[in-house]
Amino acid sequence: MFDHIKKLYNKSLFQPTFFGLLFNPFFIIRRGLYKGVSSFSNYMNGRLLDFGCGSKPYKTLFHVDEYIGTDIEVSGHAHVNEDIDVYYDGKTLPFADESFDSIFTSEVFEHVFNLPQIIGELHRVLKPGGYMLVTAPFVWDEHEIPYDFARYTSFGIKHILEESDFVIVEEKKTTNYVATICQMWGAYVYQHIFPKNKMIRIALTPLFITPITILGLILSVVLPANMNFFHNNVLVVQKP
Repeated sequence: MFDHIKKLYNKSLFQPTFFGLLFNPFFIIRRGLYKGVSSFSNYMNGRLLDFGCGSKPYKTLFHVDEYIGTDIEVSGHAHVNEDIDVYYDGKTLPFADESFDSIFTSEVFEHVFNLPQIIGELHRVLKPGGYMLVTAPFVWDEHEIPYDFARYTSFGIKHILEESDFVIVEEKKTTNYVATICQMWGAYVYQHIFPKNKMIRIALTPLFITPITILGLILSVVLPANMNFFHNNVLVVQKP
């Protein structure tokens, strides 16, 4: 029974379930990411590389022939309970040229100090005509400390990708202005007001965070829409 609840909780951290609405303090940002990745998932095919894969939380969204995850060994968190197939050294991907039909990378670019070099590596291992699905944050607090180096406007991330000879195919932003504000308020309460004990935090979330989340979801519908303040960029790019 406990294992079932634990799996349900872990799943709810990345997928917009009702359980997540109750117990996930980051429901708004994770809901936006899940919907964004899901909407572009059909571009992923064949042999897929998940760059910065961690626990591969979006793997089930992709119907591909082979799914290979790579990550860096030294990061801002321990790789406990993650699903990493191959580690890379932070400079060079251990794969031959044009090894993959598609690439997925989510919430990784902000942790890469030498991003142009790494995007060049991703370009190298992707087959011509292949697609890369990218998510990168615009609004979020510092995390994975000290390995947190950047945030990206929609214009900045496109410029970096185009400079590396990728063509922008599709793009969107997740969460609007008011939803982003409510999510940041909820995150502040969870991280800086709640006690540090994880079980107490989980118990307090439905009482104090969920009302903020619901308010954000409602206000984001009834108030004028504005996407100039948002959580994440989601893009599909192609190697010519």
